[in-house]
Amino acid sequence: MNAPLVHSLEARYYTDPEIFAQEMSGLLARTWQLAGHVSQVRETGDYFAFEIAGESLFCIRGRDGEIRAFYNVCQHRAHQLVQGTGNTRVVVCPYHAWTYELTGQLRAGPNIKSVPGFDRDKICLTEVRCEDFNGFIFVNLDPDTVPMDEWFPGVRDEIRAYVPNIDALAPLEWVEIRENCNWKVSVENYSECYHCPINHQTFAEGVVKPETYDIQPDAGGGYVLRHTTECQALDQMSYPIDMSVPHAGDYQSWFLWPMVSFQCYPGNVLNTYHWRAHDVDHCTVWRGWYTEGGVESEVVRALAVQDRETTVEEDIHLVESVYRGLKSKGYKPGPLVLDPKCGVNSEHSIERLQQWMREAVDG
Repeated sequence: MNAPLVHSLEARYYTDPEIFAQEMSGLLARTWQLAGHVSQVRETGDYFAFEIAGESLFCIRGRDGEIRAFYNVCQHRAHQLVQGTGNTRVVVCPYHAWTYELTGQLRAGPNIKSVPGFDRDKICLTEVRCEDFNGFIFVNLDPDTVPMDEWFPGVRDEIRAYVPNIDALAPLEWVEIRENCNWKVSVENYSECYHCPINHQTFAEGVVKPETYDIQPDAGGGYVLRHTTECQALDQMSYPIDMSVPHAGDYQSWFLWPMVSFQCYPGNVLNTYHWRAHDVDHCTVWRGWYTEGGVESEVVRALAVQDRETTVEEDIHLVESVYRGLKSKGYKPGPLVLDPKCGVNSEHSIERLQQWMREAVDG
């Protein structure tokens, strides 16, 4: 007897504002999220502000060389402390000039010594869990979370094998893409290549061999989807690659639930996706492209342009159409295509992804 068909998620998981609010206070506040790159905080006192799950945060490098992350809020009267990027000897609140060490400890404040019983040693900025993951800074608002290597077993070393120069990399270019859809629609679209041969001609004919494409939700365990494929025939590649480097002929992607993906394009070109959810109907995707020291590269720059003008542009139209469809009264979730042999024309990765989505909402 055949097993019952597995159907896609109901539309409400994407379109219901209450579910989105639940994700913001729950899932997105309890998972590892990409904040930035170590190249943004090379020197003591370098900092940058960012937002996760509706919270304003900032990263800063201390005098001990450690990178720390804090909620971007003064412990006095709640004014935000920093904006954008910069460098500072100490963190000074613009409101009343309360001053904090780079470790977050209160250092001084106007007239605080005149307050009987005032103990500045008991006042510190609220720190957030922070990890350096192959040069990428991740944060997690859950103080009790487990390390990233437990969430994503083996991924740290796998990426290093495909990108042997990763410690020397810095961003060359960030491409910001606004999408009028729920963030999960965009993540789902990224997490299958069933649509690639039909919709992504340049990617499918000039970067990868679709017939070798596979996505494995179980390899290595954890909250990871691993995309694997071979590069296209060299005479059909849309950019040159040096096949003398290990894994130069491979494409590998590691999607880290819920909002980050590392990709190694053929030729050992590292690029990343990371998503930010603004509201139930809108998200932004950032595409990062990296070179050693962030130095100019005609090949990588051209590849970023090609990707933005083809795959990314094509995906915008796809995900926005899907989201309009999810709001239609005529939509009834259909069965997923779960080929026992897996492969490019199977949606077994979507089954796993939707399981995580459902668990985040329903427990």
